Amino acid sequence: MLILVTTLIVVNYTSSLIYNRFDLTVDQRYTLSESAISIIENIESPIIVDIFLEGEDFPSEFRRLQKETKQLLEEFATKNNNIIFNFINPLEDETTRERNIQQLTQRGLTPMQLSIKENGKATQAIIFPWALASHNEQTVIIPLVKNKIGATQQELVSNSVQHLEYAFADGFSKLTKPKRRKIAILKGNAQLEDKYIADFAKKLGEYYFIAPFTLDSVAKNAQKTLDDINAFDLIISAKPTEAFTEEEKLVLDQFTMNGGKSLWLIDAVAMEKDSLYNDNGKNFAITRNLNLTDFFFKYGARINPVIISSLYSAPITLAMGSGSESQFQHLKWPYSPLAGSNSNHPIINNLNLVKFDFANQIDTLKSAIKKTILLESALLTRLEGTPREISLNVVTKEASPETFNKGNQALAVLLEGEFTSVYSNRIKPFKLLNEKNKSTPTKMIIIADGDVIKNDVARNVPQELGFDKWTGKTYGNKEFLLNAVNYLLDDNGLINIRSKEIVVAFLDHQKITVQKNKWRLVNILFPIVLLTFFGFGFYYFRKKKYTS
Repeated sequence: MLILVTTLIVVNYTSSLIYNRFDLTVDQRYTLSESAISIIENIESPIIVDIFLEGEDFPSEFRRLQKETKQLLEEFATKNNNIIFNFINPLEDETTRERNIQQLTQRGLTPMQLSIKENGKATQAIIFPWALASHNEQTVIIPLVKNKIGATQQELVSNSVQHLEYAFADGFSKLTKPKRRKIAILKGNAQLEDKYIADFAKKLGEYYFIAPFTLDSVAKNAQKTLDDINAFDLIISAKPTEAFTEEEKLVLDQFTMNGGKSLWLIDAVAMEKDSLYNDNGKNFAITRNLNLTDFFFKYGARINPVIISSLYSAPITLAMGSGSESQFQHLKWPYSPLAGSNSNHPIINNLNLVKFDFANQIDTLKSAIKKTILLESALLTRLEGTPREISLNVVTKEASPETFNKGNQALAVLLEGEFTSVYSNRIKPFKLLNEKNKSTPTKMIIIADGDVIKNDVARNVPQELGFDKWTGKTYGNKEFLLNAVNYLLDDNGLINIRSKEIVVAFLDHQKITVQKNKWRLVNILFPIVLLTFFGFGFYYFRKKKYTS
C-alpha cells in the first residue's frame, strides 16, 4: 500500500509539470498553424477576447460553431496564457437587450437572424456572430460567420468553422504586428477616383501604409520616379482609362524587375453600365487601347478585348412600367458575370462569388512563369466581340443556353516567378542607372475588369464594396481583393491558413423528424433487451455449472 500511494503521488506530481495535447482528428482542426503561433507566441500583455456567440436558443449548427470557437481559443490560450476570452450573451437581460443591440450595431457588429426548424416547427432567433479583441487600448472586430450566397445554415457554419483560425490570427496580427509594407495607388492614367475605391482603401489601411503615386513625373525625371516607386512593396492600378507611355511602362517594368508586386484591374473594353441609362437605353462598347498588350504578353498573359456574357450573373435593377405604376424589378443581366473557383488556393478558398461588370477574357501564354487561374466565369458563357451595341432591351429577351457555349473563361490570373523584362533586347525610351532584364522572384495579379474594386457612391458617401443595395446581397469582391493583396505581400504565411480544409459533420434534421420515434425506441428498448438476454444467459450458465 505504501508503494502504491507513493507511486500515485509521484505520477500526479510529474503530470502536473508536464502538459501536452494530442490532436487525433483527421483534418488536424485543433492544431494551430505555425503562422498563427508565431503571431501570438511573443505577446507579453493580455489580449482580451469578448465573444458574443452565446445563448440558449441557438440552432444546433450554431451551437457547433460556438463550441468550435471555444476550442480554438483554448488552443490559442495554451500557446500563450495572455490570450483571455469570455463568452457574453448581449440578449440575456431583457431590460438591456434593445440597448445592447443598438450599441453593438453602431460598432459594426450587425445581428444575424436565424430560422430554427425543430420538431416540425419554425421559429426565429437573433445572434451576434462577432468577437471583439482588445490589446493595449486597441480593439479590432473579428467576424465569426463566413457568408456565402445561397448557402444553407449547415454550409454557412461549415464555411465559418473553416475560417475561424484565419479570422482570429488575422485579428491578433492587427493588434500586435505594426504596419511595415507600403502600397502605391497609381494615378495619372485616369484611374478610378478616390471615392470609388474608398471602401477598399480603408480596409487596406488596417494592414498597410497607403499613398497615391503619379507617373506624371516620368517626363521630367524618369530615374527619380523609378527610385521613388521602388520604395513601395506593391502597386495597384485601378481601372486606368488613358494609355501608358513607353516611359511609364519602363518604370513599371523595372519596378517588377526589382521584385515589386503589382495588382492590375484592367478594362480592355470601354463600356459603363451608367452609360446605358439614357433615352435610348443603349450604347456602344469599343476596344480601349491602354498600350499594355506587349507589357502583359511578355509576362505571360493577354487580356482580349471581348465582353464576357454569362447566364450565371448578377441581376440588374430597372424601373419597369410607366408613371406612378412603375416598379423596380431585378432582371437577368448577362453582362455582370458571377465568378468563382473550385481551387483551394488561399486567395479564393471558401470565397463568396465575385461580381464583375463588362468583364474581359484572359489568355495565359506558355512561359516559365507559374500561372494560377483565380477566378473564372460559369460554364454557360459567351464571348462578344467589339465594337458592339449594348442595350438594356436584352433583359426582355429569352436567352438561349445553346449560344452560351464557350465554357469557363479566366477573369483573374496570378503570375509568379522570375519575370523577363518587357524591354529586354529592345531600345529603351530612356537610360537607366541599374537596368535589369530578369527579375528577382515576384508576383503579379491581373484582373480583367476594373469595376471589381469599384464601390457605389450614394450622396457622395462611399458604400461598402460588393454590397448591392437593390438585392441586399454582398458579393465577395472586397474579400477577394484583400486576400489578393495579403497573398502578394504576405511574408509570414498567414494567408495560407485559408487553404486549411475542415470537414464538419451535421445531423440530418429531416431524417431526425421522420425517424425520431424509431430511434427513441432503439435507444430505450435495445439496452433493456440486451440486459434481459444477458441476465437469462448468465442465470442459465450459472445454474448449469453448479447443478450436478
